[in-house]
Amino acid sequence: MKYLSFLSAVLLSTYVHAAGTTEKPNIVLVLFDDIGYGQPPSFREDSPFKTPNFDRLVREGMRFTDAHSAASNCTPTRYGLMTGRYPSRIGQFGVLKTYNPPLIPSKRVTVASLLQMHGYHTACIGKWHLGLNWIDGKPGTPKKVPVGAKLADGPLTIGFDYFCGFTHAGNIRTVIEQDAVIANVEPVDNQPLMLEKALEYIQQRSAEEKPFFLYFPTCPPHTPIVPATEFVGRSGVQGKESLYGDWVFQGDYMLGQLLDLLDHKGLADDTLVIATGDNGAAKRPYPPLRQAKGSIYEGGHREPFVARWPGKIKSGAECHQTICLTDILATCADLLNTELPENAGEDSVSMLSYLLGDVATPRREATIHQAPYGLAIRQGPWKLVFHDSGKKELFNLDSDLSETTDVAEGNAAMVDRLTKLFQRYIDRGRSTPGARQRNEFSLALTGNRARVER
Repeated sequence: MKYLSFLSAVLLSTYVHAAGTTEKPNIVLVLFDDIGYGQPPSFREDSPFKTPNFDRLVREGMRFTDAHSAASNCTPTRYGLMTGRYPSRIGQFGVLKTYNPPLIPSKRVTVASLLQMHGYHTACIGKWHLGLNWIDGKPGTPKKVPVGAKLADGPLTIGFDYFCGFTHAGNIRTVIEQDAVIANVEPVDNQPLMLEKALEYIQQRSAEEKPFFLYFPTCPPHTPIVPATEFVGRSGVQGKESLYGDWVFQGDYMLGQLLDLLDHKGLADDTLVIATGDNGAAKRPYPPLRQAKGSIYEGGHREPFVARWPGKIKSGAECHQTICLTDILATCADLLNTELPENAGEDSVSMLSYLLGDVATPRREATIHQAPYGLAIRQGPWKLVFHDSGKKELFNLDSDLSETTDVAEGNAAMVDRLTKLFQRYIDRGRSTPGARQRNEFSLALTGNRARVER
């Protein structure tokens, strides 16, 4: 399967050679946890929050207004981001805990392993939430694993050269480096430590010729809401949301520190920076989008998304085409002018041509959304929602972004067409061109999700 189209190849060649830069930029991917589409003021003018660094990226790069996480909750989205595959294909609708085994087998191509194979040094610093195996079984409590406990089949197994982080937000006290627990910290101290490690990593890599990939999944604004002392009161948010606002502000500050160091080390022009989120804000809907984290409606999975690559991405650019976080794998393959194996990136479509300025042509045939209790397919303005109860709802997002009016009854042909398209994606084990692949989970569109295939 070749993901580099002739058009994007020409565009890439033109931009690369005109600027005299390498075809292998550094890549920094910052994934905020539970950030709502309407939280950055650059995505919603009346937002009460302060995200000056996210907004700076919007001014300096490309803002995507129709970007979606792979799911409306944490773990499934991270699976989709890493593998370029919809998490429903493995039946992953919930979130993992401290002692859950890994979701991604070592043989599956990931964003990290693809870049690693093409000469990148790769690091994950922050929240993992994709499972791992503890060599000692369950060596402590779910919220505190003892220093020295060993693990296997974690980030290092699927393409990361370096890992420092924590299993999930509920276990934020336990800090892991490479394949062992190195510290137990207070929740308030975790994110400053993660930032310190990320800055150290960029500092170290700046002295090397080898390109690097830094995946930096933060905890803010997910719980626990524990802004460090120096951030308390700095967001300007008043009332019961004040600490939450400070936590959002701290997360944005962390992004800013990375940007400042890239500037200081002269790396900004050779670095593609992407900042986005894994799902909607928890229990905080932001109109006009309906509902929030965990929902199949837009508030659950439409995300703020911005990309900056000076000299390649035009400052202040916008893209209104639909993209999904599963698309990052194919984008990296496209960037490297390489082919993905048939059994990799089954639901990943390159967005490189968008980044390089061709935003007029849709690249995705359709996009699948998922929530813990629902699935949906989106094509153009049409979104068909499948509930576990068997109910279907159809919305036209161009005229009804808030998803207030179900128009399924008057559009039976569209319901039928989208249902058949979704079924084809299920039957083929992929939504992109290529050989049929096998799902590891059996899906039913008109009722409760069915059995797991073993």
